[in-house]
Amino acid sequence: MAPALPPLLPSGPASRADRRPGHTQELNTMGITAITTKPVRLAVASLAGLGIAGGIAVAANAATGTVHTSSASLSVRSGPGTGYAKVGTLAKGAKVTISCQTTGSTVKGTYGSSNIWDKVGTGRYVSDAYVYTGSDGRVAPACGSTLPSNPGTPSDVIGNNYPYSGQTSGVDRWNMYKGQCTSFAAWRIESVHKIKGFTNQYKGQHWGNANSWDDAARRSGVTVASRPKVGDIAQSDAGSFGHVAYVAKVNANGTFVVEEYNYVHPEHYGTRTVSVGSGRGQFDSFIRF
Repeated sequence: MAPALPPLLPSGPASRADRRPGHTQELNTMGITAITTKPVRLAVASLAGLGIAGGIAVAANAATGTVHTSSASLSVRSGPGTGYAKVGTLAKGAKVTISCQTTGSTVKGTYGSSNIWDKVGTGRYVSDAYVYTGSDGRVAPACGSTLPSNPGTPSDVIGNNYPYSGQTSGVDRWNMYKGQCTSFAAWRIESVHKIKGFTNQYKGQHWGNANSWDDAARRSGVTVASRPKVGDIAQSDAGSFGHVAYVAKVNANGTFVVEEYNYVHPEHYGTRTVSVGSGRGQFDSFIRF
């Protein structure tokens, strides 16, 4: 692994959600209210087959809906919120069967702002703000108490969405070398943890090569743990420059899945299941942003 660069000015603007045609539509407005504000989809909804739960009309059976975006695809998440892992997309006009509905993070969409999420399959949820159901109220039963755990952080492999994929020379916007493990880790810090200000000089510390990241984190006041948690940056001092990776999943047996660059495949993306330790290929520090 090539060493990280000395301090430089950022080489480009921080990324942000792009809602142009061809891009996934999903805008988290960070609302905390439990109400839905949308243009009326149908003036009057039939009460046949509806029950009353907490003063809200709730359908006794599954319902159907149609994805209604401007042109982009709609994100499908592993749980009811934008913090859950993206597990697929649905095209404009796609028909969905809504088995149940629940509340999660608020999303601004075609039908205004809503914190209602529709379950459209096992481990598959979409924001109701982009689904035409014929009613502004709930149209399906409330989901049970077995919702996915760990809201707010992805719970599985995200995939190779690294913005510099295929580029193996030059400096990225975080002042790391493109295609290196540190550059990919910086991307996960920005895209998952929404820390737009992370660079090679984060909080006045020079993060440098991967083998210095744990020390830089401690000096910066960032937690460094000894056991992994989804969303951590796993760190190792092994080798000439050390190594960092993103913890995507933690298994019941104590092993964990990492996403990384420049390890299994030189200067390219890879995943593997590893264990805690100080040996080559293992990680013994976990930086928690």
